[in-house]
Amino acid sequence: RDTTSPTTRMPPPSADAAMAHELPTAHSSVSATSAATRDAAKRRKVNDDDGDGDVDAQPPVSDVARTPSSARTSCVHEVAMPRDWTGDLAALHDPVFRGTPAKEYPFTLDAFQATATAVLERNESVLVAAHTSAGKTVVAEYAIAMAFRDKQRVIYTSPLKALSNQKFRELSEEFGDVGLMTGDASINPNSTCIVMTTEVLRSMLYRGGDVIREVKWIIFDEVHYMRDRERGVVWEESIIFAPKDARLVFLSATLPNAFEFAQWVTSLHNHPCHVVYTDHRPTPLQHYAFPKGGSGLHLVVNERSEFRSDNFARLQQAIADGAEKAGTSGGGSGRGGGGGRGGGRGRGGGRGRGGGSQGDADILRIVRMVKEKTFFPVIVFSFSRRECEEYAKFVSKLNFNTPEESEQVREVYNAAMLNLSEEDRELTAVQAILPLLEAGIGIHHSGLLPVLKELIEILFSESLIKCLFATETFAMGLNMPARTVIFTQVKKFDGTDMRVLAPGEYTQMAGRAGRRGKDDRGICIVMCDERMEELAMKEMILGQPQPLNSEFKLSYYSILNLLKRATGTIDAEYVISRSFHQFQHAKQLPDMKVKLAEVEEQAAKIKAVGGEEIQEYIKLRREYRDAEKSVMRAMLEPSNCLRFFSSGRLIRVRDGDTNWGWGVIVHALPVKDAKGSTTHVLDVLLRCGPGAAQGKLVPVNDEADKDNSTEIVPVGMHLVDAISAMRLTLPDDLRTTDARQSVWLAVEAVTKKFIDNGQELPLIDPIADMKITDVKFINTYRSLGALREAFQTHALYSEADARKNSALTAKIDVFEQKSQLLAQAAELKSKIQSNELTKFRDDLKSRSKVLKKLGHIDADGVVLTKGRAACEVDTADELLVTELMFNGVFQGLTPHELVALASCFMPVEKSNTSSMNKSAKALAKPLKALQDSAREIAQIQLECKLEIDVEEFVESFKPTMVEIVYCWATGESFAEIVKKTDLFEGTIIRAMRRLDELMMELHRACIAVGDTELAEKFEKGAESLRHGIVFADSLYT
Repeated sequence: RDTTSPTTRMPPPSADAAMAHELPTAHSSVSATSAATRDAAKRRKVNDDDGDGDVDAQPPVSDVARTPSSARTSCVHEVAMPRDWTGDLAALHDPVFRGTPAKEYPFTLDAFQATATAVLERNESVLVAAHTSAGKTVVAEYAIAMAFRDKQRVIYTSPLKALSNQKFRELSEEFGDVGLMTGDASINPNSTCIVMTTEVLRSMLYRGGDVIREVKWIIFDEVHYMRDRERGVVWEESIIFAPKDARLVFLSATLPNAFEFAQWVTSLHNHPCHVVYTDHRPTPLQHYAFPKGGSGLHLVVNERSEFRSDNFARLQQAIADGAEKAGTSGGGSGRGGGGGRGGGRGRGGGRGRGGGSQGDADILRIVRMVKEKTFFPVIVFSFSRRECEEYAKFVSKLNFNTPEESEQVREVYNAAMLNLSEEDRELTAVQAILPLLEAGIGIHHSGLLPVLKELIEILFSESLIKCLFATETFAMGLNMPARTVIFTQVKKFDGTDMRVLAPGEYTQMAGRAGRRGKDDRGICIVMCDERMEELAMKEMILGQPQPLNSEFKLSYYSILNLLKRATGTIDAEYVISRSFHQFQHAKQLPDMKVKLAEVEEQAAKIKAVGGEEIQEYIKLRREYRDAEKSVMRAMLEPSNCLRFFSSGRLIRVRDGDTNWGWGVIVHALPVKDAKGSTTHVLDVLLRCGPGAAQGKLVPVNDEADKDNSTEIVPVGMHLVDAISAMRLTLPDDLRTTDARQSVWLAVEAVTKKFIDNGQELPLIDPIADMKITDVKFINTYRSLGALREAFQTHALYSEADARKNSALTAKIDVFEQKSQLLAQAAELKSKIQSNELTKFRDDLKSRSKVLKKLGHIDADGVVLTKGRAACEVDTADELLVTELMFNGVFQGLTPHELVALASCFMPVEKSNTSSMNKSAKALAKPLKALQDSAREIAQIQLECKLEIDVEEFVESFKPTMVEIVYCWATGESFAEIVKKTDLFEGTIIRAMRRLDELMMELHRACIAVGDTELAEKFEKGAESLRHGIVFADSLYT
């Protein structure tokens, strides 16, 4: 094997020449009107700065907030170095630079900043891990200043286009010679400093060119994005393929395994990588909790990060009092209906706020308090875009701005509107936002029109917006701090469950509180509408952030691009072996071996009990329970079960091995997951064990019956273990303890009656009642009956399952314990013996088979014509797109039809509107061909032993945007477009801009295979999108 690093092999210089003939991006020059908007905002000069640590004077600090100067400047420095590294170890471990700095700052650098910049002057890579607003940007700016000083090229990568635009503007004002390269913009691409998205960097690394050969510094902002399940691999591949002579600067939130990451980088590039870490906050934070429906703030964590248990107990009592008085959740009456959260509005879902307008009243109360105490600017974080808009409208009766400030807002607004046509300025969304902005109130979420979102960012940064309602994405990217941060809830729906915020999520958003040089402390206010355990609150605020773990995976795009390189499959395996995933696995091997020894020792201590009869019984019980779970999964599909989840239905709830027993459904509530899809959470009346009043939810304890209570608990549908055919009639009001207890007595009476007669509660039949007709399911369900009969008629069933404390039960428990330990030992052995490399090699082999079957590569792994086309497609499913290119589907369409059909590849949230009045006739057959091709491709992947759900894959290409794109491409106005859908305006624009990127990629793909006629169609398709508000200039460019 060639030992030369494949990352240094680049295509010949002609790659740059080829790029020059590509279809131009939608934006290729700076905008004069955008500059006018920024100038209008800056005419209002303020005496202080909201910069990222760029303030020299220290604020007046109160006694409680003052910390020792040594703590204020503390940092941890570590360095990972190659084994064969030689040099001055003392200087390596204590980097100090005493020369003329590349950039002067009007303030004294903090310890971590000084250490990191000294590392850069040593020409070595560095990972800077620090809290939001700590001043990491200083390090990035210094690396850029060094590049300008030394006449080298520097690349600055960001995870999002919007952040790239913002950073481009910021760096342009600082350094001048700065370019921007995102999917829809290419401005000054030959500049000394180029800002780009990480996807663009990866593409450039695959394709090569002068920029890559000349780059000296690559800055990865927000590198903790590498843990993202879908996109994390892009960061991993970019780091692996970074040129060997380049040095890397990583900026990240605090990471518990930062040194492990640095070790990986060192193993890749064979030069030292430093870690400079600080958990110091320049402005200390105080964390308060507000009981929804109650009054007053409770300090739960002070500025010294001390948890106040006494105040937390008072908070719990306040929530309980509020629940009894207002009928909210916690130990009371759930989250909906008569005593719940008022049914929820719009498409926000999952809010967990109490009774009708109670949540609005609470928000108004807190925001008014913030205004009266001048604790603004304030950011109010919500996890629903609809809620952000509703809350902002509700507090619009408050005015944060002076008449002079309102006039300034109008001036900036009018300047920004010059980017839009007169017709687009009349859009409802554009007109409706102005009164809020004049009052100093803003909204920020991904569904906003981009021009409005950027306008709000500019106004907020200039202190012309003082109350901002935002989703969590506002906590990413540029430093826009506030004095106060408010969380409207402590839980978010993650696609599976409503869960408490992870420490990293909370820290990222809370870090926006406290402006360095202006506030003696930052204030965080958490709104609580249900009791939670003290440990959960403490973990959320003070817990360790999530470690950076690899999400490496192989994609067809990567495989084909690697095969196209000179060394082919060697490069593919090279990437696998050099991945962070493989590195982490190799590091875990010693620990796994120690764990294996411990498990084997524990198993050896357990004496073998019972004979073949017990083993047979346990095997039968497992088979029965596995089949039962499979049946329940199908029954719990919303289309099958929702009509049965009406008020009063008896269901059995089980969470893993924890059996909650029978309960009664009070409400079934729709909520949105992170992807915008609708799922359901059930409010279920259950018997709970002691501690429910303190927020500790455990199943009933038979030995402490007097301390048990009947509560209404939110339950995910996946925890439903059985659905009874029986329903009870519930009281109209379940807020009182007596009302809930009366229902529970009815449940006990019903279950006891059946048990006394030797029967089980009658269950919903999935075939007779739910009308499930799937053949595979029916076979499983029928086998379940036979398994149940075999299990329940087994000689050991009666004694083992009917008598909890029998001698046989004890033997079975011991046998199960030993079996589990042996299974754990076998799994550990398998992990130790089967290298992760083997797993990825198998995956590579399977994917290579798919590529051969579809005609992308030949038997020797040489990339064929279809494969060369697929190498250019990174914005959509490369296999399906090229299949449609080569099977003639695209050829028969006009440019307008082409771009409309391609919109099926754009992921958007679920929409309730899917009319195709104008496009149906032209696109009915192509849409059918798309689905047929998708099914064929999925089937081939399944045959090649890749895990894929065929129907789910086919369904992922939805025609949600087809009519919208077709009408826009044929010239309809945006005002007419938005009437056709319930999608947010920002969602539509983002999808169309991404679609424009796909058109450019397909244009390149056609040029690569010599199909100029189809390339011209894609070019015209892209041009038909590029007009009006959809492609209005960014206010940052």
